[in-house]
Amino acid sequence: MKFFVDTANLNEIKRAHELGILDGVTTNPSLMAKEGISGKDAVMKHYKAICDIVEDKVSAEVLSTTYEEMMAEAEELIAICPEKIVIKVPIIKDGLRVIKELTEKGIRTNCTLIFSPAQALLAAKAGATYVSPFLGRLDDISQDGLNLIEDIRVIFDNYGYTTEILAASIRSPLHITLCAKIGADVITSPLDSILKLLNHPLTDTGLAKFIQDSKQLV
Repeated sequence: MKFFVDTANLNEIKRAHELGILDGVTTNPSLMAKEGISGKDAVMKHYKAICDIVEDKVSAEVLSTTYEEMMAEAEELIAICPEKIVIKVPIIKDGLRVIKELTEKGIRTNCTLIFSPAQALLAAKAGATYVSPFLGRLDDISQDGLNLIEDIRVIFDNYGYTTEILAASIRSPLHITLCAKIGADVITSPLDSILKLLNHPLTDTGLAKFIQDSKQLV
Protein backbone atom coordinates (compact mmCIF):
# COMPACT_ATOMS: atom_id res chain seq x y z
CA MET A 1 0.00 0.00 0.00
CA LYS A 2 1.24 3.47 -0.90
CA PHE A 3 1.40 6.22 1.73
CA PHE A 4 0.57 9.79 0.75
CA VAL A 5 0.69 12.63 3.26
CA ASP A 6 -2.32 14.93 3.28
CA THR A 7 -0.78 18.30 3.99
CA ALA A 8 0.59 21.53 2.57
CA ASN A 9 3.29 21.75 5.25
CA LEU A 10 6.71 21.47 3.63
CA ASN A 11 8.42 20.37 6.85
CA GLU A 12 6.02 17.45 7.26
CA ILE A 13 6.57 16.42 3.65
CA LYS A 14 10.35 16.56 4.13
CA ARG A 15 10.11 14.46 7.32
CA ALA A 16 8.04 11.79 5.55
CA HIS A 17 10.53 11.73 2.67
CA GLU A 18 13.49 11.41 5.02
CA LEU A 19 11.82 8.45 6.76
CA GLY A 20 11.45 6.63 3.45
CA ILE A 21 7.66 6.28 3.71
CA LEU A 22 6.53 8.98 1.27
CA ASP A 23 4.90 7.88 -1.99
CA GLY A 24 3.04 11.09 -2.75
CA VAL A 25 1.20 14.16 -1.45
CA THR A 26 -2.40 15.32 -1.49
CA THR A 27 -3.51 18.77 -0.51
CA ASN A 28 -6.51 21.06 -0.88
CA PRO A 29 -7.48 24.73 -0.44
CA SER A 30 -8.18 24.24 3.28
CA LEU A 31 -4.71 22.81 3.89
CA MET A 32 -3.13 25.60 1.85
CA ALA A 33 -5.00 28.19 3.91
CA LYS A 34 -3.83 26.49 7.11
CA GLU A 35 -0.26 27.22 6.04
CA GLY A 36 -1.10 30.86 5.35
CA ILE A 37 -0.92 30.47 1.58
CA SER A 38 -3.34 32.60 -0.41
CA GLY A 39 -3.52 33.93 -3.92
CA LYS A 40 -3.00 32.04 -7.18
CA ASP A 41 0.70 32.85 -7.55
CA ALA A 42 1.50 31.77 -4.01
CA VAL A 43 -0.42 28.51 -4.45
CA MET A 44 1.40 27.73 -7.71
CA LYS A 45 4.78 28.41 -6.08
CA HIS A 46 3.86 26.17 -3.18
CA TYR A 47 2.92 23.30 -5.48
CA LYS A 48 6.33 23.73 -7.13
CA ALA A 49 8.03 23.59 -3.72
CA ILE A 50 6.18 20.36 -2.93
CA CYS A 51 7.18 18.87 -6.28
CA ASP A 52 10.81 19.69 -5.52
CA ILE A 53 10.62 17.41 -2.45
CA VAL A 54 8.40 14.58 -3.66
CA GLU A 55 9.62 12.03 -6.18
CA ASP A 56 6.17 11.63 -7.77
CA LYS A 57 2.39 11.98 -7.38
CA VAL A 58 1.43 15.43 -6.13
CA SER A 59 -2.35 15.89 -6.30
CA ALA A 60 -3.20 19.47 -7.27
CA GLU A 61 -6.87 20.41 -7.06
CA VAL A 62 -8.93 22.35 -9.57
CA LEU A 63 -11.29 24.79 -7.89
CA SER A 64 -13.79 25.47 -10.68
CA THR A 65 -16.93 23.48 -11.47
CA THR A 66 -17.38 23.93 -15.24
CA TYR A 67 -15.62 21.87 -17.89
CA GLU A 68 -13.91 24.81 -19.58
CA GLU A 69 -12.65 26.36 -16.35
CA MET A 70 -11.47 23.05 -14.90
CA MET A 71 -9.55 22.24 -18.09
CA ALA A 72 -7.91 25.67 -18.05
CA GLU A 73 -6.91 25.21 -14.40
CA ALA A 74 -5.63 21.71 -15.09
CA GLU A 75 -3.36 22.94 -17.87
CA GLU A 76 -1.83 25.56 -15.56
CA LEU A 77 -1.28 23.02 -12.79
CA ILE A 78 0.26 20.45 -15.13
CA ALA A 79 2.72 23.06 -16.36
CA ILE A 80 4.18 23.29 -12.84
CA CYS A 81 5.68 19.81 -13.14
CA PRO A 82 4.20 17.53 -15.83
CA GLU A 83 6.03 14.46 -14.51
CA LYS A 84 4.64 14.70 -10.96
CA ILE A 85 1.35 16.59 -10.92
CA VAL A 86 -1.89 14.59 -10.63
CA ILE A 87 -5.02 16.63 -11.33
CA LYS A 88 -7.59 16.39 -8.54
CA VAL A 89 -11.14 16.70 -9.90
CA PRO A 90 -14.49 16.60 -8.04
CA ILE A 91 -17.02 13.87 -8.82
CA ILE A 92 -19.48 16.03 -10.77
CA LYS A 93 -20.78 15.69 -14.33
CA ASP A 94 -18.29 18.11 -15.89
CA GLY A 95 -15.60 16.54 -13.72
CA LEU A 96 -16.13 13.19 -15.46
CA ARG A 97 -15.65 14.89 -18.82
CA VAL A 98 -12.43 16.49 -17.58
CA ILE A 99 -11.16 13.13 -16.29
CA LYS A 100 -11.90 11.46 -19.63
CA GLU A 101 -10.11 14.14 -21.66
CA LEU A 102 -7.08 14.35 -19.37
CA THR A 103 -6.77 10.56 -19.33
CA GLU A 104 -6.80 10.49 -23.13
CA LYS A 105 -3.92 12.98 -23.02
CA GLY A 106 -1.93 10.73 -20.68
CA ILE A 107 -2.45 12.98 -17.63
CA ARG A 108 -3.15 11.31 -14.29
CA THR A 109 -6.26 12.26 -12.34
CA ASN A 110 -7.55 11.89 -8.79
CA CYS A 111 -11.35 11.96 -8.54
CA THR A 112 -12.16 13.41 -5.15
CA LEU A 113 -15.15 13.77 -2.80
CA ILE A 114 -16.26 10.18 -3.35
CA PHE A 115 -18.95 9.08 -0.89
CA SER A 116 -20.62 6.16 -2.67
CA PRO A 117 -19.59 3.07 -4.68
CA ALA A 118 -21.65 4.38 -7.61
CA GLN A 119 -19.57 7.57 -7.74
CA ALA A 120 -16.36 5.52 -7.69
CA LEU A 121 -17.65 3.33 -10.53
CA LEU A 122 -18.40 6.34 -12.70
CA ALA A 123 -14.95 7.80 -12.04
CA ALA A 124 -13.27 4.51 -12.94
CA LYS A 125 -15.27 4.24 -16.17
CA ALA A 126 -14.16 7.78 -17.10
CA GLY A 127 -10.54 6.64 -16.62
CA ALA A 128 -9.53 8.18 -13.30
CA THR A 129 -6.10 7.12 -12.06
CA TYR A 130 -7.31 7.35 -8.45
CA VAL A 131 -10.64 7.64 -6.65
CA SER A 132 -10.62 9.29 -3.23
CA PRO A 133 -13.38 7.98 -0.92
CA PHE A 134 -13.61 10.04 2.28
CA LEU A 135 -13.76 7.68 5.26
CA GLY A 136 -13.66 10.12 8.14
CA ARG A 137 -16.41 12.37 6.84
CA LEU A 138 -18.74 9.37 6.55
CA ASP A 139 -17.82 8.30 10.08
CA ASP A 140 -18.66 11.84 11.21
CA ILE A 141 -22.29 11.31 10.14
CA SER A 142 -22.48 7.82 11.68
CA GLN A 143 -21.86 5.89 8.45
CA ASP A 144 -19.10 3.30 8.18
CA GLY A 145 -16.51 4.70 5.80
CA LEU A 146 -14.62 1.39 5.72
CA ASN A 147 -17.66 -0.30 4.17
CA LEU A 148 -17.33 2.15 1.29
CA ILE A 149 -13.70 1.12 0.69
CA GLU A 150 -14.71 -2.54 0.79
CA ASP A 151 -17.56 -2.05 -1.70
CA ILE A 152 -15.35 -0.16 -4.14
CA ARG A 153 -12.68 -2.88 -3.88
CA VAL A 154 -15.24 -5.56 -4.78
CA ILE A 155 -16.57 -3.58 -7.76
CA PHE A 156 -13.14 -2.76 -9.16
CA ASP A 157 -11.98 -6.36 -8.76
CA ASN A 158 -15.17 -7.67 -10.39
CA TYR A 159 -14.51 -5.74 -13.58
CA GLY A 160 -10.75 -5.38 -13.62
CA TYR A 161 -10.59 -1.61 -13.24
CA THR A 162 -7.03 -0.37 -12.83
CA THR A 163 -8.18 2.79 -11.03
CA GLU A 164 -6.52 2.84 -7.60
CA ILE A 165 -8.48 3.32 -4.38
CA LEU A 166 -6.98 6.24 -2.47
CA ALA A 167 -8.52 6.19 1.01
CA ALA A 168 -8.83 9.78 2.23
CA SER A 169 -10.08 11.64 5.31
CA ILE A 170 -8.13 9.24 7.52
CA ARG A 171 -8.74 9.92 11.21
CA SER A 172 -6.52 7.38 12.97
CA PRO A 173 -3.79 4.74 12.58
CA LEU A 174 -6.52 2.10 12.94
CA HIS A 175 -8.14 3.46 9.78
CA ILE A 176 -4.83 2.92 7.97
CA THR A 177 -4.43 -0.68 9.15
CA LEU A 178 -8.03 -1.58 8.28
CA CYS A 179 -7.70 0.02 4.84
CA ALA A 180 -4.63 -2.16 4.25
CA LYS A 181 -6.61 -5.27 5.26
CA ILE A 182 -9.45 -4.36 2.89
CA GLY A 183 -7.06 -3.74 0.02
CA ALA A 184 -6.96 0.03 -0.50
CA ASP A 185 -4.14 0.82 -2.92
CA VAL A 186 -3.24 4.10 -1.24
CA ILE A 187 -4.01 5.99 1.95
CA THR A 188 -3.58 9.71 2.38
CA SER A 189 -3.27 10.93 5.93
CA PRO A 190 -1.74 13.55 8.18
CA LEU A 191 1.81 12.50 8.99
CA ASP A 192 0.93 12.23 12.69
CA SER A 193 -1.51 9.38 12.05
CA ILE A 194 1.04 7.53 9.94
CA LEU A 195 3.75 7.87 12.60
CA LYS A 196 1.39 6.50 15.25
CA LEU A 197 1.64 3.16 13.43
CA LEU A 198 5.05 2.89 15.12
CA ASN A 199 3.56 2.86 18.60
CA HIS A 200 3.16 -0.27 20.71
CA PRO A 201 3.70 -0.51 24.48
CA LEU A 202 5.58 -3.82 24.18
CA THR A 203 8.04 -2.20 21.78
CA ASP A 204 8.69 0.54 24.35
CA THR A 205 9.16 -1.86 27.28
CA GLY A 206 11.20 -4.27 25.19
CA LEU A 207 13.55 -1.52 24.02
CA ALA A 208 13.92 -0.19 27.58
CA LYS A 209 14.84 -3.71 28.75
CA PHE A 210 17.42 -4.13 25.97
CA ILE A 211 19.00 -0.80 26.85
CA GLN A 212 19.07 -1.66 30.56
CA ASP A 213 20.61 -5.09 29.92
CA SER A 214 23.16 -3.68 27.48
CA LYS A 215 24.67 -1.57 30.28
CA GLN A 216 25.73 -4.77 32.02
CA LEU A 217 27.80 -5.75 28.99
CA VAL A 218 30.09 -2.73 29.24
